[in-house]
Amino acid sequence: MAKVQEIIVQMRQNPKGIRFQDLCKVCDSDFGQARQTGSSHRIYKTPWQGDPRVNIQNDKGTAKAYQVKQVLKALERLEAERNVEE
Repeated sequence: MAKVQEIIVQMRQNPKGIRFQDLCKVCDSDFGQARQTGSSHRIYKTPWQGDPRVNIQNDKGTAKAYQVKQVLKALERLEAERNVEE
């Protein structure tokens, strides 16, 4: 499996070609364990209310492109909030 930073680069280059397990690895590393994992969806807790939400879904082994884009927006917001705190 690829490293998290390599996966994020791939996500930015081609959001349609991301494996669901790779997206889970990125989300687990930045948002912690998913609060729901029993179904085809995984929902991650974020430190803010509302959008961008981190709710991803397995679509025959790949992640849905719009959900990959939502995760990228959430990562950007998380990074911005970390920079403000410093």
